[in-house]
Amino acid sequence: MAGEFSFDVVSEYDVGELRNALDQVRREIATRFDFKGGVAQITLEKDAILIVSDSELRLRAIRDLIESKAVRRGLSLKVFDWEKPEEAGGNRLRQRVGLRRGLPDDLSRKISKIIRDEFPKVKSQVQGDAVRVSAKSKDDLQKVIARLRGLDEDVALQFENYR
Repeated sequence: MAGEFSFDVVSEYDVGELRNALDQVRREIATRFDFKGGVAQITLEKDAILIVSDSELRLRAIRDLIESKAVRRGLSLKVFDWEKPEEAGGNRLRQRVGLRRGLPDDLSRKISKIIRDEFPKVKSQVQGDAVRVSAKSKDDLQKVIARLRGLDEDVALQFENYR
């Protein structure tokens, strides 16, 4: 039997699934009657999505489409950071949607503190934008995962490298 078991607490999203969801949204926009004759552009950047439209109503419809397609493809809605729409010139609106990746420092410290306070047999280490959790018992690690799933944060948590 191994000496110690561990896993990583991370906040990531699958870029391929996001790209596929946005492609589905673009195809649906091309066929929907309420988008005919209007402007609706979606661009995926490195760490954001840029939406350009000619009305507030279409922006909200695009947001609903993106969220529904993302959920169907297994992406958490906590990945998206919706900013306020702004004027883009030419009677158009632009909305930037930030994509959250990695654990913020304050959340990493909070997770480490929860583990330290509630699970004395479990060790945690902050490693960049992830938290490595290790223990001698897999049962202890499962309890930690169950506890961390109950956190109500604005960041989607995943548990990787469980060994």
